[in-house]
Amino acid sequence: MSGTALLFPGQGAQAVGMVGEWLESHRICQDLFSRASVFLGYDLAAVCRNGPPERLDTTEVSQPALLVTSLAMLEILRLREDSPLEEVSMVAGLSLGEYTALCFAGVLSFEDALHVVAERGRAMQDCAEKHAGAMTAVLGLTRTQVELLVESQRCDDALEVANVLCPGNTVVSGAVLAIERVEAAAGEVGAMRCVRLGVAGAFHTSLMSSAVSRLQAAIEQVNFNSATLPVISNVDALPHRDPDEIRSLLVRQIVGVVEWEASVRYLLESKIVSFWEVGPGRVLRGLLKRIDRSIETHSVFE
Repeated sequence: MSGTALLFPGQGAQAVGMVGEWLESHRICQDLFSRASVFLGYDLAAVCRNGPPERLDTTEVSQPALLVTSLAMLEILRLREDSPLEEVSMVAGLSLGEYTALCFAGVLSFEDALHVVAERGRAMQDCAEKHAGAMTAVLGLTRTQVELLVESQRCDDALEVANVLCPGNTVVSGAVLAIERVEAAAGEVGAMRCVRLGVAGAFHTSLMSSAVSRLQAAIEQVNFNSATLPVISNVDALPHRDPDEIRSLLVRQIVGVVEWEASVRYLLESKIVSFWEVGPGRVLRGLLKRIDRSIETHSVFE
């Protein structure tokens, strides 16, 4: 298999102003935001345009906001004369972005994805409010070195590797005090620095366990179809089409490690030669270049 892959960003890619003038000139995008606003009970486009950032950055708002914005940008890409969508052979999304990938692959309808993502965001927000947590990116160490650092700083607190993004960029997630210990000790074992992520809690750890049952219930309430093309799972960095497998993996993802580097390497091994980041920001393109500088990357508005 060879060709093109679409990549969809996750939480953290949101920013006030991420919905631009393109919304007014594309009726199909306006329709997506209108339908989402009716479902959510607030003007989603207005929040994406004007904020305030304190609201957009909340987990319960940022997750549906990113889903809808990325799907709207996908429609703009579909309308381009040089649209690559006919050549797409695989898709992947970072954490939340996996739901956008599932929409493109026909696994979830827009309404069903919005239902699940909205409940996922609320459940994760509730967990974050119950258990004070944080996430920090440890730069300049290997995964093994970060795992050893986590073991040495865990003590009796929740502390786990959450995201393996690219060489030298591993995200650790856990209780706030444990994250502070990691940040203080990282330099002593050779880390360049740590960068605290602007998220509300300790995502992709056991501190999200109480969100699992709520996510599972939301997933069981909607229809999952067989994927029309392989969707790379964050959990095992392998392609999946079976709806039951995908359901199970989405539940595991919320408390498991996001294997993003391994996912990209699988795509490269599968002869993917062109990568399109579909969504706000350019985080994924930056990670791609750190995995392989020769990777061909594109975005919707380039």
